[in-house]
Amino acid sequence: MMKLKYSICCGLDVHKNVIVATIVITNKDGISEYRQKSFSTINSDIQRFHSWLIENNCYHVCMESTGKYWIPIFNYLENDIDVCLTHPKYDKAIKGKKTDKKDSKWIADLYKFDLVRCSFIPPKDFRQLREIARYRFKLVCMKSSEKNRIQNCMTVSNVGIASVLSDPFGKTATEIMAYLLEHTSDSIDEKAVRKLIKKGAKAKSNEIIEAIRGYNIETDQAKKLELARGHLEYLDDMITQTEVELYIRMKPYYEFVEFVSTMPGMTELSSTIALAETGVNMDIFDDAKHLCSWCGLSPANNESAGKKKSVRIAKAGDYLKPMMVQCALAAIKSKKQPYFAIKYGRIKKRRGHKKAIIAIARMMMVCIYHMVSEKKPFTPTDYEELMEPQNHVERVVLNEDNVFAYLESLGYDSSKLVKRNDN
Repeated sequence: MMKLKYSICCGLDVHKNVIVATIVITNKDGISEYRQKSFSTINSDIQRFHSWLIENNCYHVCMESTGKYWIPIFNYLENDIDVCLTHPKYDKAIKGKKTDKKDSKWIADLYKFDLVRCSFIPPKDFRQLREIARYRFKLVCMKSSEKNRIQNCMTVSNVGIASVLSDPFGKTATEIMAYLLEHTSDSIDEKAVRKLIKKGAKAKSNEIIEAIRGYNIETDQAKKLELARGHLEYLDDMITQTEVELYIRMKPYYEFVEFVSTMPGMTELSSTIALAETGVNMDIFDDAKHLCSWCGLSPANNESAGKKKSVRIAKAGDYLKPMMVQCALAAIKSKKQPYFAIKYGRIKKRRGHKKAIIAIARMMMVCIYHMVSEKKPFTPTDYEELMEPQNHVERVVLNEDNVFAYLESLGYDSSKLVKRNDN
């Protein structure tokens, strides 16, 4: 028999305009009474819903994470009511028997027996940090899209700078493109172009001249380039503003940022973004493995009848996982601290590049868990063993086969040992 966890609780089916709520009250004999009511999502009606919960002595509420519709309700309830937000896959009703009222009742029935897994909702200050960090992520994606449009314009206009220079958006490429937009292929001065080439690209001067010779920027492409370049500058400014705001809001927790940034591959910015997603209270996770699973960096368990099926990593961590993979790529290139580079090399031989990078990202998340929970910098237990294997004394695992040889190597006479008779 299932154990009752909440004698009075409420299940919510939240939509854009309607909230369907069902309060279930279970007595000592296990008999349940249901009280159902619908409310609109207007603020005054949400307040009425809050008062209705208090009147019925209901302080435990469970609802699905449907888009952004749950957030206004959560904002009203979080101060004095325990709210459980769950993924729809954990409370999915039977097909063919789904209505809004039945859904809310089904959620309430599951929740009263504690059969619903609650999602992690960070404190308010970290929710705000997370919103800014995710907005920055969107801006960076928009910047990448705009760069692709500019490169397409350059290709269509027979400007081959991207094939010569390593960075088609560096100082040299930017100044040359600005010059080309002001002139035509017949009126350009090669000496003027050469003056725009910076020191790092001087060796490729002749190749750059050949790459732009005979270019033809039509009026439509010129306008598109002008708008895209202006938008790119605007996005750079917005990204800078979001980063400044992140640092300001993270100031009370900056000691954790300093701990995490001691790890190779992690900068202060990436540490701030990672902590904005996870928070600094690691007690909410059972252990480091739970954190890695929450980030989507752990392989799945998918076994049936003794056969293992696909064990790919989960789709979780849409914002944190890509950043940790980027940090892992930076960490394996670090020459000052080649700790992760050595581990990456060993795994890559057996599993390939992609799986090795995910493994390194997972190791980094494990390190973040311990650095934040224990408040200490990057000091893995196997660091000295990995970096200086010649100075490392290998641990001896003693068993019945090697214990006597080990004692003799230390100078003991094993023949004098007497077996103890416990009987």
